[in-house]
Amino acid sequence: MRYPTQVAPGLAWIGVMLPYTPIHWLLFHEAAGRPEGLAWMNQSQPFSLVMTSANRGGEPLVIGNGEAVVELAGIADAFLMHDRDILIRCDDSVVRMNVAGPQFIRRARGATPRAIQLADAGPSVLALGGWFKNSVCLTRGDQAFVSQHIGDLDNAGTCNFLMETVAHLCSVLEIEPERVAHDLHPDFFSSQFAQSFAAARGLPIAGVQHHHAHIAAILAEHGVAGPVLGLALDGVGLGVDGTAWGGELLRVDGARFERIGRLRPLSLPGGDKAAREPWRMAAAVLHELGRTAEIASRFASEPAATTVAEMLSLSINCPATSSMGRVFDAAAGLLGVRAKSAFEGQAAMLLEGLAESRPAVPPLQAGWRLDKDGSELDLRPLWSSLVSVRAPAYGARLFHDTLAAALIDWVVHAARKRGLNNVVLGGGCFLNHILSGSLALGLTAHGFQVWMATRLPPNDGGIALGQAWVAQRTAPTEVVL
Repeated sequence: MRYPTQVAPGLAWIGVMLPYTPIHWLLFHEAAGRPEGLAWMNQSQPFSLVMTSANRGGEPLVIGNGEAVVELAGIADAFLMHDRDILIRCDDSVVRMNVAGPQFIRRARGATPRAIQLADAGPSVLALGGWFKNSVCLTRGDQAFVSQHIGDLDNAGTCNFLMETVAHLCSVLEIEPERVAHDLHPDFFSSQFAQSFAAARGLPIAGVQHHHAHIAAILAEHGVAGPVLGLALDGVGLGVDGTAWGGELLRVDGARFERIGRLRPLSLPGGDKAAREPWRMAAAVLHELGRTAEIASRFASEPAATTVAEMLSLSINCPATSSMGRVFDAAAGLLGVRAKSAFEGQAAMLLEGLAESRPAVPPLQAGWRLDKDGSELDLRPLWSSLVSVRAPAYGARLFHDTLAAALIDWVVHAARKRGLNNVVLGGGCFLNHILSGSLALGLTAHGFQVWMATRLPPNDGGIALGQAWVAQRTAPTEVVL
């Protein structure tokens, strides 16, 4: 299918949907030239319509006529009103196929709050999810009800939407929570709301580590008890040691987990700002390779390049992270794919799009190293190769295929060392089609049973289920670490 380059520029995939409301059909009928009869409805048309939700970027859907006139003033050229009120905000669901079958990118309309059957019954838990792509979960007996996509909790509107959603779920499902669960990060609005909700009702509360929740969500969905080896790859989650995790090997056994491996940490020059500016992560890689002197010239168009080089040299405001999301950012920065991201995950998505544009390449020989006990994966050999690559598409493909081979090697070593046959792949990086497919096929070929998210997104849109599942298995007075 060909589509205008203005629609999702640089991405390898585009979502489409069939018309499902009368207004959709009326718009298509008008665009088709008002054909007579109904036969045109079963014919393909030589055009598509581009639609978007009625909201400002990052804010919740606008659902009221009066609200729309105020909030969308200066954005919409015209308003089509209706006398039938919308009661609940709910985005369209987004799904695509991977090796495991359909995979949710966003779970909302048509899928929520359809119950997810759990293997065992337990106390009713309200789990508040994380910060990005928030959703909440409410359990009843052996069923879990995960809300529609709420969004990133970085504005008042979305935070209010979270509270609306909790009240609605409790009311419509007639559930009084007995426990509350949340992410360990104390600054998340979801964590703060969990504390106030529990305190107001005198309920026990459990903090669940972010990556434990990623793996637990998949265990809950598939009714797998454990122990399992979990590979959690995402942008960031607060670790129990207070550092930023995101590339983790975990041994998970129900409400307990052990961190048994991590990616070799990279510096975050400028802290959270590095997550929004991939060139900074590329600079961190050059520093790791002993090439700090090249940062200023390689990123001469960035006014802060010299300062970043000095920060890295002096270890000033450069916290460490094991995040796989930042690894993707670093690759994008080194290959000149994206210097600064306009939205979360953009650099990684563009890098994937470039890699999809060409066939697979042989993984770089000796492109990674494991330390002597196999607990830490070191990608510096791959970085050394990418620094000199001049063809971004080739570099993007080499990065993906070498990274997949490295992760398979790492997982196989750890799983066999501990006698584990079940491997769980969770976290937002598994929305990457190349990475998720390569790992699932490669690990299956090594004889492992591989579990992936299918009924929820693998990213933070699914962690509320994992939080609830862990909290059900935790003593009421205990805080999970």
